[in-house]
Amino acid sequence: MNTPVNILVAPLNWGLGHATRCIPIIHALLADGYQVIIASDGIALALLQKEFPELLSVKLPSYDIEYAKKGTHFKRKMISNVPKIIKAIRREHRALKHILELYNIDGVISDNRLGLYTSKVPTVFITHQLQVLSGKTTTATTYTHKRFIKRFDECWVPDYKGNMNLSGMLGHPKKVTLPVQYIGPLSRMQKETLPSKYDALVILSGPEPQRSILEDTLMTELKKYNGAILFVKGIIEEEETREQQKNIEIVNFLTSDKLAKAINSAPFVIARSGYTTIMDLAALQKKAFFIPTPGQPEQEYLAKRLKEKGIAPYATQESFKVKDLAKLSVYKGFEESQEPIDLRQFFGLFKGERKLRPNTKFAFDIDFLIMRLNNMLDNRKA
Repeated sequence: MNTPVNILVAPLNWGLGHATRCIPIIHALLADGYQVIIASDGIALALLQKEFPELLSVKLPSYDIEYAKKGTHFKRKMISNVPKIIKAIRREHRALKHILELYNIDGVISDNRLGLYTSKVPTVFITHQLQVLSGKTTTATTYTHKRFIKRFDECWVPDYKGNMNLSGMLGHPKKVTLPVQYIGPLSRMQKETLPSKYDALVILSGPEPQRSILEDTLMTELKKYNGAILFVKGIIEEEETREQQKNIEIVNFLTSDKLAKAINSAPFVIARSGYTTIMDLAALQKKAFFIPTPGQPEQEYLAKRLKEKGIAPYATQESFKVKDLAKLSVYKGFEESQEPIDLRQFFGLFKGERKLRPNTKFAFDIDFLIMRLNNMLDNRKA
């Protein structure tokens, strides 16, 4: 490229998964000669700033999603969050107009930030959920999600297209009506053969208060484990800190390189069954024990799917006991996967090599959506 092409990469701040899976995309863009501007908020932005301190970063409005303390209240809590999420989407859409002009943006890659659409430059939406599982409200949530995605020129699904995929029906619904590109699983990790340094590794992630609830549960149970454990809390702070509690070495966070070495140095990982974590562990061909976030259908589905495939066991957050780790012996773990896909082949959208979608009128009746979701919940209780 003769003149620099500026690409805005903007992950949603909901745990660390959306930010970490943007890391290989940013590396690929930089390697292909693009200039990258990072945009997010909270810990997602902090993580990317630590990974790419040389890149310009922009703070976006926060979705400020509040998580339920009990899994049974998850759906009701998420519905109560909808009005302020919509307000945040509108704020970030307005902010995008200024960012485009201020930084001369030539393209936008949004990982689940629904307001970053525009007709002025090519836009991409990244998601592994073409079908949004939410029980009896799945039809409504999936329809709403698609309405937003249609505002973007392309939808990139971080998974393989065929049967050998990681996301199952989440990323591979029976009918696909969106301009989808399957770009292959995204991982910031590379497999290495390293001597074992730990007997187990814990990686925490996800929004509060569930992250802290699981931390307390695991700290109590794993002190009974006969082996050395590295416990990564997933809390992004100014400095990396470490402390030792009995057999557990606790670290607040690790950068990508350090985390990859830690995973490669442990026989198995205990983690949430978030999709980004699954992509990382698949890339490193590791064994894993999963504990899905209570009430989050996506993670519950992925954990059950991996158990049925004989890849990894799981337990609920409420029921986990250290003795459950013995189940790992009868599961095969993640085995060798397909060859990675060269991400550069998808960047042609920003060079005018693929057609843009026409700018269609978009209307979103938030009151109607809330009413419909609440009615479905009331019918479920009846």
